[in-house]
Parts: sequence; C-alpha cells; structure tokens
Amino acid sequence: MEDFYNMRTSPLLMAVLYFGVGIAFMFLASQAAVETIWNATTIVLSGVATVNIIVAIRLYNLHVRMNQSNKK
Repeated sequence: MEDFYNMRTSPLLMAVLYFGVGIAFMFLASQAAVETIWNATTIVLSGVATVNIIVAIRLYNLHVRMNQSNKK
C-alpha cells in the first residue's frame, strides 16, 4: 500500500486532464452566453478555461523536456 502513495503522476497525463477540463469550461462558457458574451459568468468561465489550457501546454512542454533529458 505504501507504493501506491509513492507513485508519481506523469506530466503528460496531467496535461491531458487539464486540457480536458479547459475544454469543459469553454463549453460551459459558450452555453452561459445567452444574450451577450460580455456577462460575468462567461468571462469567468473563459478565464478559468484559459488558465487550464495554459497549464496543460506548460505540462506538455515539461513532459517533452523530461523525455529529451532522459535520452541524453
């Protein structure tokens, strides 16, 4: 059971999860835009989606750099 708690999560898996959550927030933001896109709910949901997608890109870049350093 101790090995289960010592396992590390791959940056690639985390990138995929963050990207999926970002896409979900983008979908919610598009559904929240009823009359106009300039309401608080749409802006907040779009901001959260943007942050999640940026984190996903950074995690993917980390995954690539880790693989390149392991090959050297």
